[in-house]
Amino acid sequence: MPVPFQGYPYYYPQYRIPAPHYPQSWNAFHPPIKMNQIYSFPRNSIPTQYLKEDVRGSWTPFSWVEKYAYAFSGPYNKAEVALTFDEGPDLVHTPLILDKLKKYDVKATFFLLGENIEKYPNVVKRMAAEGHIVGNHSYDHPNFVKVSNEEYHNQILKTGEIIQKLTGYFPKFIRPPYGFINEEHLKWANEQRFMIIQWSIDTLDWKGISAEAITEKVFANAFPGSIILQHSAPSGAKLEGSVKALDLIIPQLHSKGARFVTLPKMFSTSKER
Repeated sequence: MPVPFQGYPYYYPQYRIPAPHYPQSWNAFHPPIKMNQIYSFPRNSIPTQYLKEDVRGSWTPFSWVEKYAYAFSGPYNKAEVALTFDEGPDLVHTPLILDKLKKYDVKATFFLLGENIEKYPNVVKRMAAEGHIVGNHSYDHPNFVKVSNEEYHNQILKTGEIIQKLTGYFPKFIRPPYGFINEEHLKWANEQRFMIIQWSIDTLDWKGISAEAITEKVFANAFPGSIILQHSAPSGAKLEGSVKALDLIIPQLHSKGARFVTLPKMFSTSKER
């Protein structure tokens, strides 16, 4: 099915979208649900190697998207798509992804772990030098709703300081590990001038699926304002398909009129808080 890059997403044909950052994972044809609750991310979208408990997803009140700097997708009135990559950097996949992006002159947003930045600072310096945006993905990937508020704050602030030393800015954009966040966290992030970013398309690339399967998933769900989730690490993951998929996703979405932008560009805001 061709990707529509004019008007509203194809699966909302008879509906007007009530807000520009409405979560993509909600669909007009789903069974009725409570109107003040929207499913925050797809089930089974968390790498199992990180799970220490039974995690079955959570429900995010729709009002959070309206009250806080919190988004699952960008504005629907622009033919823009954002590529985002989590959990890097490393010395295996991240440089290959940077090579692909350079080949197509596309800028992306990388949500990095503080502990990995400390291991591979030169990769982060390359990201910044090539015009990509560095975002905060915590220091060591905890589930934020299972740690204290003090630890949540420390995970964000410590990683932000590490990023600032290498890039010159304290990043505005945060993606919580696994997508888990609660309203108290959002209030604090808002007060600190951060923006919490989820995703509208989860490629599930960490499963080691093929480039073709990843591309099909993107094209089955893409719409103006899509925020695409891929990974640039860990090195032990089988991300070859994700790297190769960029040779399919970028040219094909370009041919449909899509523009690849960073998150600051998509949301018309600064990269730093």
